[in-house]
Amino acid sequence: MGRNEDVRITSIPTLKLPRPPKAPLFDFLPFPPLRFPKLPLPFFASASLQLSQQPPPASSVVSGTTTTRQHSEERVLISEVLVRNKDGEELERKDLESEAIQALKSSRPNSALTVKEVQEDVHRIIESGYFCSCMPVAVDTRDGIRLVFQVEPNQDFHGLVCEGANVLPTKFVEDAFKDGFGKVINIRRLDEVINSINGWYMERGLFGLVSDVEILSGGILKMHVSEAEVNNISIRFLDRKTGEPTVGKTKPETILRQLTTKKGQVYSMLQGKRDVETVLTMGIMEDVSIIPQPVGDTSKLDLVMNVVERKSGGFSAGGGISSGITSGPLSGLIGSFAYSHRNVFGRNQKFNISLERGQIDSIFRVNYTDPWIEGDDKRTSRTIMIQNSRTPGSNVHDQPNHSILTIGRVTAGIEFSRPIRPKWSGTGGIIFQRAGARDEKGNPVIKDFFSSPLTASGNTHDDSLLAKLETVYTGSGDHGSSMLALNVEQAVPLLSEWLFFSRVSGRARKGVELGPARFILSLSGGHVVGNFSPHEAFAIGGTNSVRGYEEGAVGSGRSYVVGSGEVSFPVYGSVDGAVFADYGSDLGSGPSVPGDPAGARLKPGSGYGYGFGIRVDSPLGPLRLEYAFNDRRAGRFHFGVGHRN
Repeated sequence: MGRNEDVRITSIPTLKLPRPPKAPLFDFLPFPPLRFPKLPLPFFASASLQLSQQPPPASSVVSGTTTTRQHSEERVLISEVLVRNKDGEELERKDLESEAIQALKSSRPNSALTVKEVQEDVHRIIESGYFCSCMPVAVDTRDGIRLVFQVEPNQDFHGLVCEGANVLPTKFVEDAFKDGFGKVINIRRLDEVINSINGWYMERGLFGLVSDVEILSGGILKMHVSEAEVNNISIRFLDRKTGEPTVGKTKPETILRQLTTKKGQVYSMLQGKRDVETVLTMGIMEDVSIIPQPVGDTSKLDLVMNVVERKSGGFSAGGGISSGITSGPLSGLIGSFAYSHRNVFGRNQKFNISLERGQIDSIFRVNYTDPWIEGDDKRTSRTIMIQNSRTPGSNVHDQPNHSILTIGRVTAGIEFSRPIRPKWSGTGGIIFQRAGARDEKGNPVIKDFFSSPLTASGNTHDDSLLAKLETVYTGSGDHGSSMLALNVEQAVPLLSEWLFFSRVSGRARKGVELGPARFILSLSGGHVVGNFSPHEAFAIGGTNSVRGYEEGAVGSGRSYVVGSGEVSFPVYGSVDGAVFADYGSDLGSGPSVPGDPAGARLKPGSGYGYGFGIRVDSPLGPLRLEYAFNDRRAGRFHFGVGHRN
């Protein structure tokens, strides 16, 4: 429904929507309003539904009846009870007469009544919803006292004018009123309809309700809906310690552009809650809340977002575990040192310098991220990255003489990411990489123990410029929810010695609840075409691949596929148990890798594993301890931090 439009129902179920009404709303009505112009809500507490007890002429009224408490408690014998119209004549509609008689509780023929009991029956007739007035008249006849309830029925419902309903769907209003068209307006039923309209707003967290109803001549209902429109949105920074207003470091527009609530909208509490969560996920706020404030005597609201900023950043140090290293006295232990600033220039831009150092591997990384490029309306983020890393080469080129082979990579690039649609995101970028192998003394090497080449170019290092595209679907974000990721990389040989290859890969996961347990099925695969570095072959086997095997012990090839099924179940507190089975294969592509490093090491090329384990939530993340058997009847422990890839 457009803004400032009025809904006029002149026939049900059709609603006529003038655009926009400039003339008075009721020019089409031939009659003036009823003598009681308005029914303020709630209806049954309305002063307009008061009793009308004017004493009839003395000759026809029971003598001795006064308004004193003493006389009002006196009982008068009633011989006959009738329902008539306001002129004392029979009602044309017997169904309405029946409704009025059924509403009576005390007033029965041959009963002794007090004035109070008669008044209560008058209220019951009004509360039946069919009548707008009721006046009790007592008449002395030859046969005794006749009690006559003179009633005025409500008009028949012939149309509706709805004002102020900018977001309320036309069809909802139409469906709510169509059953009453052509029938006597029943105030009780009207109250139910209004409650359903108010419920529609409440269910959606919208600030709106029916504020006023009038019955106009001609059987026209005029209903006014008050919707709280957002007038202005402002940011107020609060001190972390005192809670008092202070000057913030973040630019207000950086916060405001995150909000889906905009000026001129009807305020939604649900939408406001999502906005609070969005601002919190920026990572620069410690606390966020929205306070609606009325604007004068209008139906508009000013929204004040109170925010408490976190510290912008600083130095940190810590440690961790790498599950890819499984040998050595300090296998897998990693120390880390980092400096980070999470709100550069007050625009939520991130700057991070970090160093991670382990027994064998190390990573030095510099990242600069702008999570929302200024002036872009698609929420595009930009990340500039420089990285120098050293990782074990044992996944593909493990050395049988226990010597250590590492792969060094210097990487620099820029990536852009943006949401494509709900739950879908896309990433594109350009990355330059120089990679080569070194022995345990740090000297560059071009062949492994089996004389298999370690580079594609034959030099001590390979250079490649990668154009990357990736799209990711995530369900609820929980590890057990559905997920799909597709990745395409194309090496562009700007220089003749640079690598030229295409690589595609994908991952999928599906989770199913089985009572308290959860079944997770995952599948991954990939393929490479062209001239690529042998150490970049897909390695199969290990903690995040086929459990029961060492890292890369199943195979390494140009192609691969790995499938896994796992059932997890709660055991105690934060501890879960799990049983699983994995299978992986290089699809016969091992010999096509330059030098066939898998064939030289007699890797089978395919294999499966199965076992059991436990999961423990910890400050480091989920800890996984598993024991698995492979198809060669060998058993092996696996330890990992975080969920499987």
